[in-house]
Amino acid sequence: MDVLIVDDEALARQRLVRMVEKIEGFCVAAEADGADEAMVAIAAHDPDIVLLDIQMPGRDGLSLARDIAALEDPPAIIFCTAYDQYALDAFGTNAVGYLLKPVKAEQLLQVLEKATKLNKIQRVAAQKNPASKKENQRTHISAKTRRGVELIPLDDVRYFLADHKYVTVYHRHGEHLLDETLKELEEEFNGRFVRIHRNSLVAIKHIEALERTPQGQYQVRLADTEMRPVISRRHVSDLKELLKVI
Repeated sequence: MDVLIVDDEALARQRLVRMVEKIEGFCVAAEADGADEAMVAIAAHDPDIVLLDIQMPGRDGLSLARDIAALEDPPAIIFCTAYDQYALDAFGTNAVGYLLKPVKAEQLLQVLEKATKLNKIQRVAAQKNPASKKENQRTHISAKTRRGVELIPLDDVRYFLADHKYVTVYHRHGEHLLDETLKELEEEFNGRFVRIHRNSLVAIKHIEALERTPQGQYQVRLADTEMRPVISRRHVSDLKELLKVI
């Protein structure tokens, strides 16, 4: 599990880094000393968990937590603070844990394991309730083009890629911009498309293989396209498990 540590105090970050790195199965993907840097790090590293201080210069941790919760496929949030008066507000942001500084190793381990279990429960729930069972599920995606509205057969779609406010659908005959969010597409076509990154969904039936780049990243090879969508580290193991049963 990849962890992002957000704290404006360098010594506090260094202490958490040492503690996390001692726990098997967890590693620190990045550090940030404020809200803006944290959002950049989340976009770049796609962490599973964010260890977040509350009192920071500029935007505080509570404000940042609300922004994180609004993201597509947000990481779990665990607050680490020296003040217990923020606990009620913190859990109003759907945080999975609240640790008081100085953080103790045993307490950190417990809350990290809790965050891991919650992620697994959410994945199992999604598998048991695939949206693909909906009787009214669309068979085509509509896209506005210069020629008007075009219908793209869902069977031709290879993947969806989000970039800021836009989602691009990549299909056998090209690509088009959509007026839909990645989250909406994921909910509707769960069971036919799988999330491989915070910004992308791929068609399960068109996955041919997982490939590893010289830089150590994984990417997906899809049928009938040269595009190779990148898989974030947090989704690699789930995708490998999926490929064992399809």
